[in-house]
Amino acid sequence: MPNLLRVDGWRYFFYSNEGDPREPPHVHARKGASEAKFWLEPELALAYSDAMDPRSLREVAAVVQQHRTAFIRSWHEYFAN
Repeated sequence: MPNLLRVDGWRYFFYSNEGDPREPPHVHARKGASEAKFWLEPELALAYSDAMDPRSLREVAAVVQQHRTAFIRSWHEYFAN
């Protein structure tokens, strides 16, 4: 699974096997038992979150927004094969 970024203990990544047919571009964020998944296209949107307080969710969403373009580029480069 490609790791894209680590910030404040959060790991941002996607899985190398994203289904068949492949899901649209998205990123997972995980820290301990907390996790969130964000769709990156066509608009940034929360897919789900688990064991996250509202403050952590806002902070993670802000990081995803800040790095969205790089995450999308990494997704398309990885799955170009």
